[in-house]
Amino acid sequence: MAVNKEKIEAIKSILMKLHQGVSIDELKSRFRDVLEGVSPFEIPLIEQELIREGVPISEIFRLCDLHVELLRDLLHPTELKDVPKGHPLYLLSRENEYLAKLAEALGIYAEALSRAKHEDVIDHLRTLGNVIAELRKIRLHYRKIQMLIFPYLERRGITAVPRVLWDKEDQAIIKLRALSTLIEKAMSSPGEHIDGIVKESKELSKEILDLIFREERILFPSVWVLFSEGEWAAIHEEAKSIGYLVPIEIEWTPKAKPLLPFEVRGAITPEQLEKVPQEFKFAVMATLKPDTYEVKSEGDLEFRTGFLSREEVEEIIRHMPIEITYADVNDRVTFFSESVLKKGFARTKTLIGRRFEYCHPPRLENFVRNIVNDLKNGGDSFKEYWTKLGDRIIRVMVVAVRDRYGEYLGTLEMVEDLTEIVNNPEEVKRKIVIL
Repeated sequence: MAVNKEKIEAIKSILMKLHQGVSIDELKSRFRDVLEGVSPFEIPLIEQELIREGVPISEIFRLCDLHVELLRDLLHPTELKDVPKGHPLYLLSRENEYLAKLAEALGIYAEALSRAKHEDVIDHLRTLGNVIAELRKIRLHYRKIQMLIFPYLERRGITAVPRVLWDKEDQAIIKLRALSTLIEKAMSSPGEHIDGIVKESKELSKEILDLIFREERILFPSVWVLFSEGEWAAIHEEAKSIGYLVPIEIEWTPKAKPLLPFEVRGAITPEQLEKVPQEFKFAVMATLKPDTYEVKSEGDLEFRTGFLSREEVEEIIRHMPIEITYADVNDRVTFFSESVLKKGFARTKTLIGRRFEYCHPPRLENFVRNIVNDLKNGGDSFKEYWTKLGDRIIRVMVVAVRDRYGEYLGTLEMVEDLTEIVNNPEEVKRKIVIL
């Protein structure tokens, strides 16, 4: 894709003003017509052209700051102007600004690498590797989109948009991982890999910028129209546990209680549909059928993280590849499990009510008692031991179980057969699939 020479000259004049110390705000005002005539996707191409013409990279990076400001003006539609600071959508947009700058840097450094002298190649590779390492944090951004935004869309019957975006995001993550590996190889034999690194970096830079554009122009305005404050309150709570790539300078306080996807009645009103971007409307109209599945059944036990029937609880525990024994705060056994997958130590129902230390041989009684006392006193949160049961290698973990306020509830002993992992580590490594 060629870039108009007049645009290149205009950007050069802006760079000159930046070099002279003119502020970004003043330049935005003075050159607004010029800047609005340059699409967000043309700027990386212009930057690469400037590198070819010999403009120092340090100067071009000053242009990146201007580009981020330009992205903010061009990408953020009027529908998002009233998103309050600290709101999860505000923070996701700030993340996009940060990621856009990194994506630009990826393209700039790739162009510089393609023109580097032989003696400078390793330094350029190292710099490019640092940018990619930082850019791989994009997984954190995508995780919030995939785990927090998409479920609410799916509840409304909007499935095509999340699946397409997730696939594109997944491809970006895979390509970043592959590019990181390629750079590691190139550090020892650069001649073989430079062309591939340059090509992949430039393509990936454009792909990430395209995803940012799709989020800012299509996805974010749509969810801002569709989601209630209760939904954003739930997203806000969960997003904190995932973490952000940018600092939270102002804490947003929702006025509604958190509303999880299964609690949402997902019908989209005609008024809402009129307000979403045309691209989004066309994508969802064909398959718009709300998900009305009731996840909670009568008699279900309610946990902090979901619902299960009593039968489901028992069978889930029975089908775990570990066996557990639980003793309450008074060191009396109140529960144990039996796995259908892997067996641990022999236990019977006559253990119920027995003192925890008496479930072990006398030679281990003081040892077990000391472990429990140490856990109760906060010395450790868990203890790990390895033993053998016949020819099987067993890991035993003794864990302090506490409530959310730190109060000790009891002791959990977990027994796990790890014979295969210990005896065949290379075979296990061969089975590893990177997700």
